[in-house]
Amino acid sequence: MVHNEGEYPVVAESLVRRFGKITAVAGIDLRIGAGEIFGFLGPNGAGKSTTVRMLTTLLVPSEGRAEVAGHDVVTEAAAVRRAIGVALQDAAIDPLMTGRELIKLQATLHGIARSQWKSKSDELLELVGLAAAADRRVGTYSGGMKRRLDLALALVHAPQVLFLDEPTTGLDPNSRQAIWDEVRALNDAGTTVFLTTQYMEEADRLAGRIAIIDDGAIVAEGTPAVLKSQVGDPTLQVTLREGQDVVEAERVLLEFGEPVEVPAGYCAVRLKGGAGGVTGVVRALDEAGLGFDGFELHNPTLDDVFHRATGRRLEGTEPAEPEPEEVEASR
Repeated sequence: MVHNEGEYPVVAESLVRRFGKITAVAGIDLRIGAGEIFGFLGPNGAGKSTTVRMLTTLLVPSEGRAEVAGHDVVTEAAAVRRAIGVALQDAAIDPLMTGRELIKLQATLHGIARSQWKSKSDELLELVGLAAAADRRVGTYSGGMKRRLDLALALVHAPQVLFLDEPTTGLDPNSRQAIWDEVRALNDAGTTVFLTTQYMEEADRLAGRIAIIDDGAIVAEGTPAVLKSQVGDPTLQVTLREGQDVVEAERVLLEFGEPVEVPAGYCAVRLKGGAGGVTGVVRALDEAGLGFDGFELHNPTLDDVFHRATGRRLEGTEPAEPEPEEVEASR
């Protein structure tokens, strides 16, 4: 294990976690650079939360080793906890206390002097947009407000590394955008962020580099742009008119690229040459006497990266409607 607190504040080597006969994390390797927003993307049950719990000392690895902020997560757990901030999706916040009271309590637990905690609480509440609600009981907060308060609590002691586990699950689009803005601002100020998410757009918008995990193993890693470029050509989806011969349309399109699975009534291919090939497709369909209502050209997405690696689609690839928060199962 390389001790390099400054350059790589999060390092994991062959990290494994088992629950009885179930292997939740199956030997992953990570090296996260200082000042990164690192996205850990995958469906529910893939092993994201289990990995975070090991890196934040809440679970002991079954095998392998990890260091955070230059400290071993098992033998130097206390030092790790002093160096990190953690906002978990299942965090418990006392509904009878106010936002300001909870920040004061957190500051006290971290040994921050009483003379400093008031200015610190004002600063953090302003940062997460809760200054106006600082003296309201948390039980009156919306889901998005509670997530932002949890973020503020994780920042009380100015952590070197911030772990965010599914920070926007179940939130409405406005609340999700607010969390994204705050994460970017923290990163701009120098905080290294480890972000787990099941939302493709979240990883794409925030992370400079991502790892995609499935069944406890990393199936792809790199910058979003590089990973998407590895998928290949963009997808051309054709909307056929009612009554058209789908099989014949698929045969025509196969001359222009590899087939892509789409819902009934559509045909799609990975279009060689990108947008420049659309004219040829239009001409070929017309010559075959096939009517169509429109085209859509889609560049590769992180969902396509996941599909290429696993043969399945990611959960959360479409914006989700607000729903009750769920905790990732035993993983």
